Amino acid sequence: MLVAGIDSSTQSTKVVVVDVATGDIVREGKAPHPDGSEVHPDHWWQALNIAMDDAGGIADCGAVSIAGQQHGMVCLDDAGEVIRPALLWNDVRSAQAARDLIAEKSVQWWVDTSGSAPVASLTVTKLRWLADNEPENAAKIAAVCLPHDWLMWKLSGSTDIRDLVTDRSDASGTGYVDVVSGEYRRDILALALRISEEEAAKIVLPRIADTYEKVGTVAGTEIAIGPGCGDNAGAALALNLDAGKATLSIGTSGVVAAISPEPVKDMTGAVNGFMSADGNWLPLACTLNASLIQDYMRNLLDVSYDELDELAIAGEVGSGGMTMIPFFVGERTPNLPDASASIHNMRPEAMTRENLARLAYEGLACSLTGAMDLVRSTGARIDSLLLVGGGAKSAALRDILPAVLGVPIEVPRVGEYVALGAALQAARVLNPEQPAWPIDIVDRLEVTRRDTEVYERYKAVLAERS
Repeated sequence: MLVAGIDSSTQSTKVVVVDVATGDIVREGKAPHPDGSEVHPDHWWQALNIAMDDAGGIADCGAVSIAGQQHGMVCLDDAGEVIRPALLWNDVRSAQAARDLIAEKSVQWWVDTSGSAPVASLTVTKLRWLADNEPENAAKIAAVCLPHDWLMWKLSGSTDIRDLVTDRSDASGTGYVDVVSGEYRRDILALALRISEEEAAKIVLPRIADTYEKVGTVAGTEIAIGPGCGDNAGAALALNLDAGKATLSIGTSGVVAAISPEPVKDMTGAVNGFMSADGNWLPLACTLNASLIQDYMRNLLDVSYDELDELAIAGEVGSGGMTMIPFFVGERTPNLPDASASIHNMRPEAMTRENLARLAYEGLACSLTGAMDLVRSTGARIDSLLLVGGGAKSAALRDILPAVLGVPIEVPRVGEYVALGAALQAARVLNPEQPAWPIDIVDRLEVTRRDTEVYERYKAVLAERS
């Protein structure tokens, strides 16, 4: 039996066809997405079809599920047509809208209701931005959905917006779903769009499916469609997360996510109390700046990725006393959408190519340590981490991360864990008792030293800036 898992991320669509008995990928395909933080959903649909063709099709699969980038705002009119290009999670134009929504209620009110305080990433803030800046488009809204919801709808062949379906993990990232009951809060939707609750009640929101529910079939086939999930929830499924073990994902964004058997509420608003795709909760802290920190430093030093890694390994622990605050595109954790990056304590003797290269990795490690500390502050246990994403390939990061974070790190074999999580969900649509597939751990990074001073300097500099 084969199943298909799809990862529609910020940068690309990836499709894996998996043998249910072993978890082995038998075929895979990929197609890129356009750059930018505002993208028309048609590009995702085109990429999905190209990626499925690249993978040899999914006609021999029993089920398929889609894991997608979270929070993206897809607005449809009553004919099911896209009203405007989707605003993605990393579009920070709604930062003022987030501040306004908090001012109209309070951080505690938002955390109590939706599990998350509004930040520019969340869908609810993008809807407020739309109401304030494009009222003519806001007035056309007949349905609001997320990227993976829209793609599942397209895959089913439906043109009726009432057939839209989502899952609990992705829905909980909108900002207008009750974190305990898992039901929509129409009062929040009304608040965001500056309309009455009666008007909000008329807007179609995707039905929130049960865990592992068959929500439809691929158009013209008997291939079952699973409820899908948010990308981080998909990775958590594939990695079989349980209490005490969290994921550390380093890609476009940096994410620390842990499993909790009950709702998590962070009254500072820094941690998102999302739901997981398996019936639990997934407290999560996400940074906007992750692998792009290395991109910017690589361009500055005019070196390749491998050369940057080699330079960083040769640099001094602590980068000669320099500290980087790596908020190049603003930041989500901490919530500083208008921030910029900076380097502190730049002395001539410290400013070697090696130290500058290392600074990019230490700045990332410190940012992720801050995110981990915030997740821990909610009561979620983090005894060890699973390192996934493109950052797992870096020898410099493998050396620096355990020393700065202070916890042991396991490195699974490089793989498409978001897509694999979607595939596992698809397998459980066919058989709810389907066990998790084994994870091949290729490296264990023990805490052999502590670079405590690096993180303490970072916290001190960040406190001064804030």
